[in-house]
Amino acid sequence: MSATEEVIKPDFAGQQKHFIFNEDHDRLRESIGAFVEKELTPHAEEWEETTFPDSVIKRMGELGFLGLSMPEEYGGQGGDYYCNLVLAEEMSKSGSGGLAMGVAVHTDMAMPPIHLFGTEEQKQEWLVPAIKGEKILCLGITEPDAGSDVSGIKTRAVRDGDEYVINGSKTYITNGHRADVIVLVTKTDPDAGYDGFSLFLVPMDAPGVIREKKLEKLGMHASDTALLAFQDVRVPASAMLGQEGKGFFHIMWELQGERLIGAAGCVAGAQVCFDKTLEYAMERQAFGRQIGKFQVIRHKFAEMATKIEAARQMTYMTAWRFNNGEYPVREISMAKLYSARIAVEVADECIQIHGGAGYMKEYGSERVWRDMRLNRIGAGTDEIMLDVIGRSYGL
Repeated sequence: MSATEEVIKPDFAGQQKHFIFNEDHDRLRESIGAFVEKELTPHAEEWEETTFPDSVIKRMGELGFLGLSMPEEYGGQGGDYYCNLVLAEEMSKSGSGGLAMGVAVHTDMAMPPIHLFGTEEQKQEWLVPAIKGEKILCLGITEPDAGSDVSGIKTRAVRDGDEYVINGSKTYITNGHRADVIVLVTKTDPDAGYDGFSLFLVPMDAPGVIREKKLEKLGMHASDTALLAFQDVRVPASAMLGQEGKGFFHIMWELQGERLIGAAGCVAGAQVCFDKTLEYAMERQAFGRQIGKFQVIRHKFAEMATKIEAARQMTYMTAWRFNNGEYPVREISMAKLYSARIAVEVADECIQIHGGAGYMKEYGSERVWRDMRLNRIGAGTDEIMLDVIGRSYGL
């Protein structure tokens, strides 16, 4: 380099978007971000005490945010999978993990199986109004005696003429108290192993569906979580979602998209917590200077930023493969595992940087930790993710 050439300096403030996003995604991000800032964030504290109202789902449907990657013929926006990532990331800025979770269950957990496996009649009955925000969805997998071991599900659906009679129970069901329909995992043939499961679309107002209890949780207070019972619930044979006996495989496919969206939400949530804590560190004074100027604090931020960026790149690249038709279960499991872990780690470190203030509800760090902690359990525990990854290598 000659003496006359300008020295190239690092551009730490440069904002280079990832290649998976284009201008349409940028506009979508701005639109959702404005909605979140204006209509959701101001109510975060209130909804921690009351849970968010159903009107939020209705409003998001009116704005076209509930069917971003769904076909236009059903009222969706016809976008790609990356649009769902944008929604998950922007919802993380609401300050309410429970709200983000409730919306994600509707849009990214219960809706995709209806779209992929549903008949035209089922799509018109449930998918179209769900995209409009007129019907709320939930997903029923976990039972009191069957969590990570999905094969242990005991809820039975027995054929009786042109109907099925369903008996059993489900627990930890997000949106369970507000939902209009549940995508229910049942066992239709107890002797067929993994080929003995089937999915059903069960209206939550059907006789025999009992919303037994609103469960109290460590975090995600803004979402409702239910213990449900099904006592001789009769549904027509046409309520079956997808192929009989293929329910286990249908729901395993659903879990991959759920885990990837969860990873994106974890990364975004960790970034929000990081940013707010960075502002605090630049304002808080101790021993005559900003606490962020102390090496020990500076290194904490450096560690957190590095892990957040690693999780982000892993999630985006895996999303790129998923969007392009691949089924990268190993990498999805890695992204979910790592993102969930670093989100909890970042939230914990942010509490530490805040000191006593971090333990107080006023600053919000403790809520982020409580909300994020679920991600190491829901949609596949850390232990299950590790086992999936290990088995993928033939171990």
